[in-house]
Amino acid sequence: MEKHDGRETAQPRAGDRGGIGDPWQDALASGWGELDGTGAPAPTVPAQPVPGERSAAGIYLEVQRSAAFQEVRARYRRFAFPAAAVFFVWYLAYVVAATTAHDLMAQPVAGSVNVAMVAGLGQFASTFLLTWLYARHARLRRDRAALELRWDTQEMTRGIDTASRTKDSSHNQTNGAGRVNGTARSEGGQW
Repeated sequence: MEKHDGRETAQPRAGDRGGIGDPWQDALASGWGELDGTGAPAPTVPAQPVPGERSAAGIYLEVQRSAAFQEVRARYRRFAFPAAAVFFVWYLAYVVAATTAHDLMAQPVAGSVNVAMVAGLGQFASTFLLTWLYARHARLRRDRAALELRWDTQEMTRGIDTASRTKDSSHNQTNGAGRVNGTARSEGGQW
C-alpha cells in the first residue's frame, strides 16, 4: 500500500473539461443552476397540469382557500399576535426598567428580595403562563377544526397518492437490494 501525504495535485479524468471535474456535473436537477449555452441560467418550465386530473398542489390550494382553513388561521392570529405583542412589551419594559430605573428596581419588597428579582421571576412565570394559555387556546379553539381539515385533506389526496405511486413505479427499476432508483423500500411496501 502506498502512502500519500495529500499534497499531490489531482489529475483530470477523461471527460473532464479542464482541472478537477465534478462527477455530478451532468446530473443536475432541473432549475439548479444549469446554463442555457449563453451563460445565462436556463429558464425553468413549470409542470403542466393534466386536464381533468386533480393534483395534490391543487387540493392543498383548495383547502387553503376554504372558509374552514381561514377560520383556523384567524383564530390562531387573534390569539398569537396580541399575546406576542403583550409579552414583548412586558419584556421590553423589564429590560428598560432594569437598565434605566436603578432606584426603582433596587426597592426592597421582602427582606433582601427587591423589585428587580420579583420582575425577573415574573418573566419566567409569564413565559410559563403564556405557554399554558397558548396550549389551552389551541386545544379548545383550533385543534378539532384543524384535525378535521387534516382528515379531509388526506381523504382528498388519498387517490392521487396511490395513482402517482402506481404510475411512478411502472417507470422505476428495482435492483436486488430492495432499492428503487437508489431509494430504500421498507418491508411493508410503503415508500
